[in-house]
Amino acid sequence: MIQVALVLAVLAALLHVFIFYLESIVWTSPQASAVFGHDAASAEATRELAFNQGFYNLFLAVAVFAGVAIYLAGQEAVGATLVLTGTASMAAAALVLLLSSASHRAAAVKQGTLPTAAAILLVMGLAF
Repeated sequence: MIQVALVLAVLAALLHVFIFYLESIVWTSPQASAVFGHDAASAEATRELAFNQGFYNLFLAVAVFAGVAIYLAGQEAVGATLVLTGTASMAAAALVLLLSSASHRAAAVKQGTLPTAAAILLVMGLAF
């Protein structure tokens, strides 16, 4: 179960790296506009906020990647703590989006499913 949790955690981290790319690197591009549904003017107006938010996503992903690597290197408590911190934070952010924005509920589900499953399976695997 822990191995499945770690795979899901890595997939969640990869998704968050992609979100970082969209928010911090190509926010004003047609690709980001298609994903987030903003126009050029609103993209330019929110560029700094998106840039900052993208780095939050990247840092959560880095925590998960580090946690998986540390777990696999034999430091299971430290690794699991980092993975759980990263995935639970991702899941909590998705929950905030789900509850605060009706128009972004589908995105919140996409953003939150992998880390939620990873966190639940990790806790279950550690407990049993």
